[in-house]
Amino acid sequence: MDCQFQNRYAEIVASTPRRRGELTAKGKRTRDAIVAAAAELMFRNGVVNTTVEDIRDAAGVSSSQVYHYFSDKTALIYAVIEYQTDAVLGRQDPLFATLDSIEGLRRWRDFLVDHQRHMRCRGGCPLASLGHELVEVDGRARDELAASFNRWESNIRSGLEAMRRRGELAPHADPDDLALATLAAVQGGLVLTQIHRNIRPLATAVDAALTLIESHLVPVGCDGQ
Repeated sequence: MDCQFQNRYAEIVASTPRRRGELTAKGKRTRDAIVAAAAELMFRNGVVNTTVEDIRDAAGVSSSQVYHYFSDKTALIYAVIEYQTDAVLGRQDPLFATLDSIEGLRRWRDFLVDHQRHMRCRGGCPLASLGHELVEVDGRARDELAASFNRWESNIRSGLEAMRRRGELAPHADPDDLALATLAAVQGGLVLTQIHRNIRPLATAVDAALTLIESHLVPVGCDGQ
């Protein structure tokens, strides 16, 4: 009896899905492949038009593997939000640390414009695309996307706060408002760039935001009072 119990216990343990932090290396690769396939399909075709079967086939896995890691499509959507957040912001990470100067902000602007040029102005922002489909129908998705955009905005704000601490940005300038206006310009510019298939809306919108920031710079030799 003890032997039978031990064998049965071993079977249960082997068949129980591990928590994300406990995945084996192979399991992590499989899960990552599923999420990457889901992100690509949802970005290209939309969330509604992407089925679990589509994701399964694109990832080259079985249905049982998909459901081993994700209880349903909704769970996959939340994983895609996290994946796209890391992808979108990860591409900008090397530049975020340099947003404490107008020169750094302009390099970041050039990166955004060049990326859209490389993408041929197709697709827009993956996070905004998810938001368009999800925020009115899924409260958790809305909260997670809000956190993603807050993370993006905070990177811009940190640079502006550093400029103000150094006395380069006027004391009355509000880094919160300037960061929000800049991110709004990026998002609006991306939408129009996608619609017009032209980088000009993005470039113009971000340039306007940076001009606003420049208007709050303290002239060299002044104390900002």
